[in-house]
Amino acid sequence: MRTETILWRRLDAPGHDACRLVQRHDGWRLHGVANFRHDGGPASLTYQVDCDDQWVTLAGAVWGWVGAQSFNLRITRSSDGVWTLNRRVVPDLDECFDLDLGFTPATNLFPLRRVALQVGQAADVAAAWIDVPAGILAELHQRYERRHVEAYWYQSQFGYSGLLQVNATGFVTKYPRLWQAEP
Repeated sequence: MRTETILWRRLDAPGHDACRLVQRHDGWRLHGVANFRHDGGPASLTYQVDCDDQWVTLAGAVWGWVGAQSFNLRITRSSDGVWTLNRRVVPDLDECFDLDLGFTPATNLFPLRRVALQVGQAADVAAAWIDVPAGILAELHQRYERRHVEAYWYQSQFGYSGLLQVNATGFVTKYPRLWQAEP
């Protein structure tokens, strides 16, 4: 069993995120804790995401707090593509294979590993994105273009774009204007 770890520093606000990826007999488990300032208040969110051996999300969880509000969110994806949030079916996500936790760079790992682009290739990816404070799971359109062995041009439907630097594991080490891996 392989284990990889990483620590990120947030660039746009005070904060850090410590994460580890563990290989299991049937896939992968990502587990981490992000502490940061959100809209002027402190936030502490613990997360866990399980994927199969093809990097397709099976389940995820986020718990903790943002300001005075506590959260305990459970997400699942069935083998036929049905997503649930706290046991309630969320429609229109059947084309999504990845869970994107918008508050951490950790979950960019999944589509990067799953689509396995060669240099010069690009892919449009739809992810199930969790907006923790709103308690909403929705589709997020993203595009990855592999520019170099360790770099991907990234664009999201929210208007963000940037050249993501990655390490050999697939963790983003530089997420321009948002996150930077600590040495």
